[in-house]
Amino acid sequence: MNKIKCSHILVKKQSEALAILEQLKKGEKFGKLARELSIDSGSAKRDGDLGYFGRGVMVKPFEEAAFKLQVGSISEPIKSEFGYHIIKRLG
Repeated sequence: MNKIKCSHILVKKQSEALAILEQLKKGEKFGKLARELSIDSGSAKRDGDLGYFGRGVMVKPFEEAAFKLQVGSISEPIKSEFGYHIIKRLG
């Protein structure tokens, strides 16, 4: 099965996600923002790292966005039942 590796930052509001995207565009480090701002406390401790996963593990909107990303790129805010994710594809 094809597995990919991603990090994410999860926040409640779209406005927060958009503000984080702006910070990333200005050169802020993804891991630092994940540690400070992500409400997914488990992955936040690891700079947002979710490790490797295949299809059928993550919620659908997250999975679809993650698998479309090129390695090294960062998604627009993706809405799921948990809030808004900013996803970075690591591998």
